[in-house]
Amino acid sequence: MNLEKVIFGFFVVLALTLNFGFFLGDMENPAHHNVMELFAVIFVNLVVTVLKLGDRSQIGAVLLATSLVADLQLIGAAIIWTFAVHITETGLTPDVMSSIVSLSGGALLANVISAVILVSETLINRL
Repeated sequence: MNLEKVIFGFFVVLALTLNFGFFLGDMENPAHHNVMELFAVIFVNLVVTVLKLGDRSQIGAVLLATSLVADLQLIGAAIIWTFAVHITETGLTPDVMSSIVSLSGGALLANVISAVILVSETLINRL
């Protein structure tokens, strides 16, 4: 068993599950979406992006692209959260929370694509 692949797979699945956990819940209810969970999702996604930097294959390029998309959307969600709470002080209104959760949903889709590609590549290499 290759420890490097185990660690890589672990972080890809962790990013997916954390993102799903943040996304799940009433879209407009801030009580269903924790800021610390969003921070954890961003951190793990950035770790996954760094882990994907070394792969020079075509599939590696697509995996890196999915990570960059997820990072961009999650960082955008964090910026919206920060602006709403600390800069404009409007708070987490239903409109603001919907935007944050929607961006997280886009990142979730990118993470699902990444996990599907990872599993597909694993299955192809096993044959």
